[in-house]
Amino acid sequence: MHILQLCHKFPYPLKDGAAIASTYLAKAYAALGHEVTLLSMNTRKHWVDMSKLSDDFDHYNALHTVYVDNRIQLFPALLNLFSTRSYHVERFDDPAFSTKLQEILVNQHFDVVQLESLYLAPYIAVIRTFAPESKVVLRTHNVEHEIWERIAEKANPLKKWYLDRITPRLKNYEAARINDCDLVVGISARDVVAFRKMGLKRPATVAPIGIDTRDYHPDPASFTRPLSLSFIGSLDWMPNQEGLKWFLEKVWLPFLAPNFPELTFHIAGRAAPRWLRELSMDRVFFHGEVPSAPDFLNQHTIMVVPLLSGGGMRAKILEGMALGKVVVSTRLGMEGIDADDRQTCLLADGPESWVESIRWCYEEGENIAIIGHHARVFCIENFENIAVAQRLSESFQRLNAAASLPVAE
Repeated sequence: MHILQLCHKFPYPLKDGAAIASTYLAKAYAALGHEVTLLSMNTRKHWVDMSKLSDDFDHYNALHTVYVDNRIQLFPALLNLFSTRSYHVERFDDPAFSTKLQEILVNQHFDVVQLESLYLAPYIAVIRTFAPESKVVLRTHNVEHEIWERIAEKANPLKKWYLDRITPRLKNYEAARINDCDLVVGISARDVVAFRKMGLKRPATVAPIGIDTRDYHPDPASFTRPLSLSFIGSLDWMPNQEGLKWFLEKVWLPFLAPNFPELTFHIAGRAAPRWLRELSMDRVFFHGEVPSAPDFLNQHTIMVVPLLSGGGMRAKILEGMALGKVVVSTRLGMEGIDADDRQTCLLADGPESWVESIRWCYEEGENIAIIGHHARVFCIENFENIAVAQRLSESFQRLNAAASLPVAE
């Protein structure tokens, strides 16, 4: 098959969930013999120097980028209050990107055009006009409006007021666009159920984030060193900021720090807010953006994921599991990953359960390596990118076969 993949930010380097999800799927498509072309926005917020791409970023048959300034700007954001359009989506509706898409569609046939998120939905009309025989597949990394509803619940009063006014428009847009596609691909079964409740009538399937576990090499020595906690993620993403702040204030300071005097907590990630860059807490270390997420995670025994809002799947959890780490997460953070508590992960929500989980790790000692081993096996069995891509390819083939059937008279 010939597949055109559209991304709203360039899927490299592999330092966030969207990049990991998009890149590993495209790599798997190529390994299965499909020809994959990429058209990606290269945004001002997440701009990538194309001359510095890794040599192994060679899985695309062709690669195209368009610069898009998608920053949140005060005047357009305020003006949008008097509009019926979704400001969340409006920032990605770019004439130059539309023109480039038209050019690609006119010059090459694609069996499938795969949109990697709702933010590419403004271009469905372009695809229908210039490639009417191509199947439009919307691969949703989460239910977008749910993320913003959860953020609004915990935002300061002014931000909550604004989000409460623009998020319903995002929800309405999402409900409309999912029925404009030939196939909706949810990152989890739970997300597909949510889309059905929103009125999805089109075919849908589930394709979780897949990774190549051969790229992840566990370090057994991490379980012989003193226990330490790690967190890594995109720190300009509000749910990560919110979860970290809660963990530090409600779990670390009152409970973990005084009860476990040798325990250390290490935080890494790009685009950190000022409060985190200037954080001064005993035995809490901020490392900023690290060159390698696997190398950082391998230095520590336990990976914490204290998410209180957000949606979809956490690719970083899969990376931690592939590295054989002990992952301690809220149930919301583990959404889309059907891991068993005390078997392949540890689940903790309130402060008491977080303390209990860490205490259990101390009591088990080096035996917690068994959890890490089970986590890696679980990841290999359920989230290998080739298997994920194979199942998705079969969905595309069924879609094309159904379209070729004669219409009954």
